[in-house]
Amino acid sequence: MTETSSAPTSGPAAEAQTLSSQYAPAEVEAKLYERWVAAGYFEAQAKSEKPAYTIVIPPPNVTGQLHLGHAFQHTLMDALTRRRRMQGYEALWLPGMDHAGIATQNVVERELAKEGLSRHDLGREAFVERVWQWKEEYGGKILGQMRRLGDGVDWTRERFTMDEGLSRAVQTIFKRLFDDGLIYRAERIINWCPRCLTALSDIEVEHQDDDGELVSIRYGSGDESIVVATTRAETMLGDTAVAVHPEDERYRHLVGTAIELPLTGRRIPIVADPHVDPEFGTGAVKVTPAHDPNDFEIGRRHDLPNLTVMDERGNITVHGPFLGLDRFEARSAIVAALRAEGRIVAEKRPYSHAVGHCSRCKTTVEPRLSLQWWVKVAPLAQAAGDAVRDGRVKIHPEEMSGRYFSWVDNMHDWCISRQLWWGHRIPVWYGPNGETVCVGPDEEPPSGEGWAQDGDVLDTWFSSGLWPFSTLGWPDDTPDLRKFYPTDVLLTGHDIIFFWVARMMMFGLYAMDGTPPFHTITLTGLVRDQFGKKMSKSFGNVVDPIDWMDKFGTDALRFTLARGANPGTDVPIGEDWVQGSRNFANKIWNATRFALMNGATVEGPLPAAEELSTVDRWILSRLDATVAEVDAYYEDYQFAKLSDALFHFAWDEVFDWYVELSKIALQAGGAQAAATRRVLGHVLDVTLRLLHPIVPFVTEELWTTLTGGESLVVAAWPAPGGHRDPAAEAEVTTLQQVVTEVRRFRGDQGLKPGQKVPARVTLDGTALAAHEAAIRTLARLEPDTDGFTATTSFPIAGALVELDLSGAIDVAAERRRLEKDRAAAEKVKDQSTKKLANEGFLAKASAEVVAKVRTQLETAEADIARIDGQLARLPQA
Repeated sequence: MTETSSAPTSGPAAEAQTLSSQYAPAEVEAKLYERWVAAGYFEAQAKSEKPAYTIVIPPPNVTGQLHLGHAFQHTLMDALTRRRRMQGYEALWLPGMDHAGIATQNVVERELAKEGLSRHDLGREAFVERVWQWKEEYGGKILGQMRRLGDGVDWTRERFTMDEGLSRAVQTIFKRLFDDGLIYRAERIINWCPRCLTALSDIEVEHQDDDGELVSIRYGSGDESIVVATTRAETMLGDTAVAVHPEDERYRHLVGTAIELPLTGRRIPIVADPHVDPEFGTGAVKVTPAHDPNDFEIGRRHDLPNLTVMDERGNITVHGPFLGLDRFEARSAIVAALRAEGRIVAEKRPYSHAVGHCSRCKTTVEPRLSLQWWVKVAPLAQAAGDAVRDGRVKIHPEEMSGRYFSWVDNMHDWCISRQLWWGHRIPVWYGPNGETVCVGPDEEPPSGEGWAQDGDVLDTWFSSGLWPFSTLGWPDDTPDLRKFYPTDVLLTGHDIIFFWVARMMMFGLYAMDGTPPFHTITLTGLVRDQFGKKMSKSFGNVVDPIDWMDKFGTDALRFTLARGANPGTDVPIGEDWVQGSRNFANKIWNATRFALMNGATVEGPLPAAEELSTVDRWILSRLDATVAEVDAYYEDYQFAKLSDALFHFAWDEVFDWYVELSKIALQAGGAQAAATRRVLGHVLDVTLRLLHPIVPFVTEELWTTLTGGESLVVAAWPAPGGHRDPAAEAEVTTLQQVVTEVRRFRGDQGLKPGQKVPARVTLDGTALAAHEAAIRTLARLEPDTDGFTATTSFPIAGALVELDLSGAIDVAAERRRLEKDRAAAEKVKDQSTKKLANEGFLAKASAEVVAKVRTQLETAEADIARIDGQLARLPQA
């Protein structure tokens, strides 16, 4: 871009001198963020009369650090909040962290193990104190990374799920649910982690296909025998029945009889139950009520005993040769013993089947009968479903609502107790005579000999389910709660609908008198690598976002993530794309710097339309259209589309066309140059405002320099200015067509970008009559002086452009090159045509292969047409 060479002492050009010649993010980002925080821009006021806009951050685990998923969602939430703040809302983006019970306890236990200690060596109180120390020392790392990302959160309201206020909220809602009969204690089958030594909810179990073995075992003997198949032979020690389908004729004569259970000497009944699938395997299944959820239900229906045969670590507890063996050791030993007795009918290994694993430590989960605390979810889930069905809460994209309903409409009672020490301890005390007392936050717990508090803690999702209102001061009637609840939008990944979204809906509706915790649930996809592959340490494709921010700048990372954010779909991202966004940030910097050095200004009103050139009216019209388009996309949470709209407007229309066209007016001087300086300043002012929510740093540095304004954070969001001008848009579109076509022709002929070519441009009678200077400048066309000979010509949009390429290119060499390319395209065309005319080929080839050949034919035909046009326009020899 052209820059003035003088060193101005005042005015916009002087301001430009304060900007470095190249954008250096590291020199800008940290100082700007600290200035924003110090100025209190992100602090929301409960007493404000502005309309409220609230987002609560999905609280990252205290154990974690910023990963690309965080960076992705934080970018979108920050963009929403920054825009609303600019629109005049009292915008609150509330930050905080989750105590992450199992994950945090595991981390601290690993640290203790390095010292040769366990939590039991410390005792409960000292261990919990150790976790708090760890949290203070290491847990805040992610908060610093949030600042690095530019998160415009209200740090004065930072919350933690284990802080005093949120703990009080947890105890309050537990007490209310308990008193309403919605929390109860019962013995049920739960998912048990033998490594973490705690119960897990269904959503904390990851299922994956493992290679195991399927063994078929004969129970009983002779005509009274029956064969069952199992992948968990070790659990047969706890079998209390064999079940068949009531209508299965093969076994009807055995129903009601008893059969000997091998290796145990016990006799167990054969029962008929509709749960059994007669088409699967032998149609008979072993029933182990204490170690399988389906078997537990069969056991309840038939009043079968529950025999627990493993301890909490997965070791066999049944007296005999297998006592004390680990469950997997016992499996092999039991199969060997059955084989020795001739009871193994068939063995299949490897046998791939779905196995549950602890989501935290990856240990194989053990279904286990256990006394636990539960939430009766039916009425809560019904309310959560109704809030979406009746329109009080919108799910975006709408097609994702099916996932939500599939969960809330089929939810089982929720096991909320965890056998951990880190977390909210269950507020229930047991007395010496079997008493059970639930204690609220303002009540004194019972004391005296024989009274003890329940040793379990609550599931982490219990406390995080209160997040939208507990963080605002509930259960107290606080100014924050009155002002900022319900929140406006929950933006989170579709993968935690079950973990978190449904929990917040249930608790919010229950605690807040039927008012849902948010108006809109916006679900995003997951961030993947550039090939669409899940990011995983095992794949070696995990990226630390800090690395990319260091290399390309925070704005580049944020813009790349926003451009990939199509609703509900996964987001591929690669380093090349972030580098491309860095180039965009540099383009914004260079264009603004050029404008400043050439006198662009934001002072005073815009000139009247009749005082503006067509080009100025065009860019103002396009700016108005872009403002309206971006607003519409924001309201529909279409981040990818709004980012693309901003990118193409800024790069293609402002930087590549308007800035270049403005140079002509600026060089001409006079009133038109003054008008263009004002329009240029206005366009950049508004463009930087539009870009700011997504790329806050580069825009802030440039806008404050351009306008002298306080900060974009508190600047007004732009609105369409009433400058729509279809006639100007049509005229400049035609101008662009002419220049683009000439540039394309130049490129086809191998002319260098800066090489000027003599040309005659005939524009009489067209809308372009006033734009000859612009066409010549942008297309690098010299005047048609004496001796001009038109060697090629072509009409474009009613205009005629004639070029003199004499001496500009080697016509004979160019013709040979084009004819060679045409011959190659003809060969592909002939081959493809023959294949598609061959019935044998069409009958044998796959649909994909046939489609590929058709594409090759279409491409070859298009190439031939293009080359013919180029040959026709070459100068005659």
